[in-house]
Amino acid sequence: MDVVFPYCCGLDVHKNSVVACVITPDEKEIRTFGTMTRDLLNLADWLTSKGCTHVAMESTGVYWKPIYNILEQYQLELLVVNAKHIKAVPGRKTDVKDAEWIADLLRHGLLKGSYIPDREQRELRELVGYRKSLVEERAREVNRIQKTLEGAGIKLSSVATDVVGVSGRAMIEGIISGIDDPAVLADFAQKKLKKKKEQLEQALFGLVGKHQRLLLAAQLRHIDYLDQEIARLDQEIEERMRPFEAELALLDTIPGVGRRTSQVILACIGADMSRFPSAAHLSSWAGVAPGNNESAGKRKSGKTTKGNTLLHTTLIQAARAASRTKNTYLSALYHRVAARRGANRAAVAVAHSILVSVYYMLIRRVPYHDLGGDYFEKRNSKAVVNRAVKQLEQLGYHVSIEVA
Repeated sequence: MDVVFPYCCGLDVHKNSVVACVITPDEKEIRTFGTMTRDLLNLADWLTSKGCTHVAMESTGVYWKPIYNILEQYQLELLVVNAKHIKAVPGRKTDVKDAEWIADLLRHGLLKGSYIPDREQRELRELVGYRKSLVEERAREVNRIQKTLEGAGIKLSSVATDVVGVSGRAMIEGIISGIDDPAVLADFAQKKLKKKKEQLEQALFGLVGKHQRLLLAAQLRHIDYLDQEIARLDQEIEERMRPFEAELALLDTIPGVGRRTSQVILACIGADMSRFPSAAHLSSWAGVAPGNNESAGKRKSGKTTKGNTLLHTTLIQAARAASRTKNTYLSALYHRVAARRGANRAAVAVAHSILVSVYYMLIRRVPYHDLGGDYFEKRNSKAVVNRAVKQLEQLGYHVSIEVA
């Protein structure tokens, strides 16, 4: 095979060590480095001294990230490769052989690197991902509060939609302070909840122990802390998202996609779609495209491919939100697929449709155009009419059709 990159290096990355194999026209040299920052700087200097132009490494957990961050400052062409794509012959595996194998594949141009965004976008993705984790943790803490209240016989969640809303929080704080009278606690209700005072009195009658008051106080403090941290992250993300206001405004026109969802999408895929050859490539990368699995002419399980976790979960949440909208194409698509394949597959189908729309909206710089909730009926109008006629005839009616 022809040599494509004469000066290249393969890295076998581990938690505490990196095995590097440099191949040049004159020699092959292998060294082992530590993963401390000083060691990685020595690795970078050694690669530069050998005249390396291309470096490939496996995407091993998070251990490739510090190496990538340092080597990208040395103007090296870096490839982070899916480990599944570069497996060597079984039974002949050592760290040194792995590094040699990666370098040999890279030398002959047989490796394809994963999509790694620039440093600013990677930082933005980390911020957005951490905010999502904190929002999920807040939801878990609210569930813990509800569990504690249920243990004390207080059924606040059966009456109030939001247990830690203005009214609910005031009632919980009253319980923490030692108030046991349901009528007094029910008086903390605000706005629409005031109309449910009788139900509240029944729901707030319980037996609250000392340890439960202690738990509720700790849980409220934790929620307050999480709210503060989420607010700080929101502020930082908003600052970093200022250059993408036009793109955020476009994505906000999609049903089920709000500002936070738009921020996650842009943080994960960026605003420049030229790095993805097609909408199908983007969908596959995000893990919302069906897999190909066919053998002997038979279609087997076509479960979705493993993709970017943060983007995948965010798109599924947006799809479920879109399914609850009225008279929209995405809602019609969801219910159409859910009737035949189930709710989970329908959510993936809608998530795929959302991402395809995002791809073309960012390329063409146009807002979302909804096809309408009756799109499928109009597309298959003849089949809809025939089905309706057949149902009426089965009920014993004679039907004649006239075009209005």
